[in-house]
Amino acid sequence: MRSRTSDASRVTRHDPLTRARIGVLMGGQSSEREISLKTGLAVHRALRRRGYDAVVIDVDASLVRRLRANKVEIVFLALHGPGGEDGTIQGLLESIGMPYTGSGVRASAIAMHKVTTKELLAYHDIPVPPGTVVLAGGKGTGRTSSIPAGLRLPIVVKPAAEGSTIGVSIVRRRSEWGPALKRAHAYDEEAVVESYIDGREIAGAVLAGPRGPVALPTVEIVAPGGFYDYAAKYQKGRTRYLCPAPLPTAVTRRIKELAVQAYQVIGCEGAARVDFRVTPKGRPYILEVNTIPGMTETSLLPMAAAQAGLDYEALTERILQSALARREAFARSIGGGSGRTSAGRGRSAR
Repeated sequence: MRSRTSDASRVTRHDPLTRARIGVLMGGQSSEREISLKTGLAVHRALRRRGYDAVVIDVDASLVRRLRANKVEIVFLALHGPGGEDGTIQGLLESIGMPYTGSGVRASAIAMHKVTTKELLAYHDIPVPPGTVVLAGGKGTGRTSSIPAGLRLPIVVKPAAEGSTIGVSIVRRRSEWGPALKRAHAYDEEAVVESYIDGREIAGAVLAGPRGPVALPTVEIVAPGGFYDYAAKYQKGRTRYLCPAPLPTAVTRRIKELAVQAYQVIGCEGAARVDFRVTPKGRPYILEVNTIPGMTETSLLPMAAAQAGLDYEALTERILQSALARREAFARSIGGGSGRTSAGRGRSAR
């Protein structure tokens, strides 16, 4: 699928970083498919306006064949959720020597699985909410008939490997425990159960830079009812965003430090978003790390980047640089070739 003529006619005067054809992968079959399509189309328009040869591909079982048919040489990942952020598509692309944007297989798999993320961050003394895991069928560290020992209401119950607040519940009364657990288990056999951190919702975005990862301005999310659920995230006008977040300087500095630490500990590349809850006393806790942040008109990463002076098109190009770096690494791994991939006809990058 090619961009519309109107997009091509608005190409900015800009020397692209590469003449290679870029395939924007979007859609897929996860519960976040619709958001991924919006992200992918927005990224595609930005790349075309920036002068890149880009096509969009809605991911399905014929992906490899379609990459070859479209002569794609570099992939820009705009997939969200399982199959897109969990390392599986990254592994497939690596197996065919196709460079792609963002984090690699290991970091993607770690960040997608909230239990693994929390354990790794806690090991490095990065604060996360206390909690446990309950397996479907009553197995695991907690019993399905009662709230796990050591936790007091309110608590948060969520699937271990979903995004966009899908399957998440805040349990404030004991009668809500069973339905919340059932809802989480509908998406994943592992349910994360953790203490609800009273306070403010803050997003800390991190972007790779020439001298290492850089924390972008923080964003405070003021959602209706205090719960940043799926509707609050994606229905325009439902939620207020304050960027930069109106926090004390020391708290903002700490959030940025923790965001960069989490990015490095997990091994992220390109762009990532680190979600926090900050207590009334200013203590931040990391909830999760997103390795392919949304890029829709209401998404937090473009908002933070804009506050830092990086418009949407420039942000898209910065993320693209992670694929170009990976392309060079692939070329070095096979003995310093021309940078060509097995899925397309390589045109050398500038």
